[in-house]
Amino acid sequence: MVAAHYEKQLKIKTTGWRSDLKKSTHHHRYEPTPYEALDELFYEYDLQEDAVLVDFGSGKGRVPFYVHSRFQNLVKGIEMSEELHAKALLNKETFRTRIRRGKGKIRFKQKFAERYTIKKEDTHFYFFNPFTVELFQQVVQRIVASAKEHPRDLDIILYYPTESYIRFLERSTPFRVTQEVVVPGLYEKDDHARFLIYRMKKQQTT
Repeated sequence: MVAAHYEKQLKIKTTGWRSDLKKSTHHHRYEPTPYEALDELFYEYDLQEDAVLVDFGSGKGRVPFYVHSRFQNLVKGIEMSEELHAKALLNKETFRTRIRRGKGKIRFKQKFAERYTIKKEDTHFYFFNPFTVELFQQVVQRIVASAKEHPRDLDIILYYPTESYIRFLERSTPFRVTQEVVVPGLYEKDDHARFLIYRMKKQQTT
């Protein structure tokens, strides 16, 4: 099993899913991105050395741990659930027993995504349908506002993209699709098993 292999190598526990997080009408169940999907994404899509990735709805931290292990970039996880945030912090401790480099380059914050202040260092934003499009709009509006204040190239990475997310980005924001990455083993069973990368160039914010 791919998941079992990675969990053992990274010394973390991120499997399983939950559907009862505060019975929220705006926040979707926790479900981690499959490792095979992350492998496919980062086989075709590279992160620059100075890229900072923010994972919204980071749960137990799978994406931040994977990305940091592979690229050693600064990564951040934003999670509203106190329980899932606590599990991410436990994973961070066991992860560090194996990977001691880059101390401080994995950061977790328990916070509602729409209240997270986008930092000028943040350049890449990851979403696996963590919440409704209404909250997604609020988060993206903060991202665009940050880019206007501190002009820079920004990427939004969507896994298993929904039509409502796509429609909002393409009709109401400067972001445009630059790349699609399908996950072969999963895409054959479900054509939503793909990534869409949207980019807003620096010159579009000035």
